[in-house]
Amino acid sequence: MIDRYETVVGLEVHIQLSTQSKAYSSDSAAYGAMPNHHVSAVSVGLPGTLPVVNSRVIEYAVRLGLATESNIRPENHYARKNYFYADLPKGYQITQHTTPICEGGCVEFLTDEGEKKQVRLERIHMEEDAGKSMHDQDPFDSLIDLNRAGVPLLEMVSRPDIRSAREAYLYLTEVRRLVRHLDICDGNMEEGSLRCDANISVRLKGSETFGTKVEVKNMNSMRHVQKAIEYETRRQIECLESGQTIAQETRQFDAMQGITHSLRSKEDANDYRYFPEPDLPPVVVTPEYIQWVKAQLPPLPMDLYEKYTNSWGLSAAEAALLVENKAEALFLEELVQHCGQVKNAANWLLVRVKNYLNEQGISMAEFPLTPAKLGSLIQLVESNKVSYTAAAGPLLEALLAQPEASAEQLANQLNLIQESDSGTLEKLADEVLAGMPDEVARYKEGKIGLLGMFMGRLMKASGGKADPKLASDILKQKLA
Repeated sequence: MIDRYETVVGLEVHIQLSTQSKAYSSDSAAYGAMPNHHVSAVSVGLPGTLPVVNSRVIEYAVRLGLATESNIRPENHYARKNYFYADLPKGYQITQHTTPICEGGCVEFLTDEGEKKQVRLERIHMEEDAGKSMHDQDPFDSLIDLNRAGVPLLEMVSRPDIRSAREAYLYLTEVRRLVRHLDICDGNMEEGSLRCDANISVRLKGSETFGTKVEVKNMNSMRHVQKAIEYETRRQIECLESGQTIAQETRQFDAMQGITHSLRSKEDANDYRYFPEPDLPPVVVTPEYIQWVKAQLPPLPMDLYEKYTNSWGLSAAEAALLVENKAEALFLEELVQHCGQVKNAANWLLVRVKNYLNEQGISMAEFPLTPAKLGSLIQLVESNKVSYTAAAGPLLEALLAQPEASAEQLANQLNLIQESDSGTLEKLADEVLAGMPDEVARYKEGKIGLLGMFMGRLMKASGGKADPKLASDILKQKLA
């Protein structure tokens, strides 16, 4: 029954911007303060107060619009969206209606099969957040925290191009990665920095007509979005198969039960009585301003992914891990410049560096070594001056403890420089083979696995400092 139908999803992602102050007042926008601590006469909507536009919000909107290849509107007007809710102190929300700052564009991501999928965007517009209702703090009353009221948001509205719950999950993952790379949002869904409404409908496969959509509101987990879409898909198909009509409504996802339940009938735009915001002038975005913002854009995650897989020859899995974190990707970019070895640089970052970060519980920004310093360590291995085992072990540990020191100086102090003099190694090889005549005879009879034993003896005789490749070549020559 389910296979006869197609899921159609559009997502509205609310992106809380990482500004220091709120969208239209100087109140702090920081997360985690005591309830109702970051409020003022403006954010609680007292009569006679006037909003002032936070210019950083406009910059971040343009930044996201450029990253998604949207059209940036040159003249923007604000609007009032009127509705009553306990945590909306003004009784309206300052937003944009007919003139969103960004129109069109798309978000591109990789499916589980490694194929590119594009989801077109309808619009990106600026608005403010409401406060927060708390229903579990008091046994008799709901409490209101207005710290979040007025915090700046960008709402990114997609077209109904998503065809499965899994695609919705991957799309949201890419949006979170994108806003983090752009430094406009921390993407912490558990703190409400990224929230999502899903518009979900079903239709028979092959049909071009959209079904009646249901909106599932205010989810702050990508997993919840996926599960809500899966549940709604089944529920709507069962309704249609039993001859019922899908109601256009707003529903809420119950994470404990894994179901959605009805909240209210779906509002239309005229229910909100939109009208121009009289207290804010239009915002003009000039071509010069757009170019200024564009010049500051960092490398975007999908561009880096293409570079790492196509130009640098890294695997899809390696590239996906590297672009997940902007600081790590930028560290790799600089590290490659210093050591010249893409594959080795990526391996060091993904294994040794990430292990250290996880053990210490720190971020890439707190890593003690610069890319140049780590690059000099990698070059010691590439030039066969230090073995990988020594470099990744005692030498890296010493360098992390003394970041200002030279990697080569520390290697000398720790007696880790490999013996690469062929004359010295030939002499050691002769001594090792002379002391093991029976094993040499067995090797020449075909027991080539004994080479490992010879290597072990030679490495021991050299104090662990023999160049493994050169020592192995010398042993093979002498045993030939």
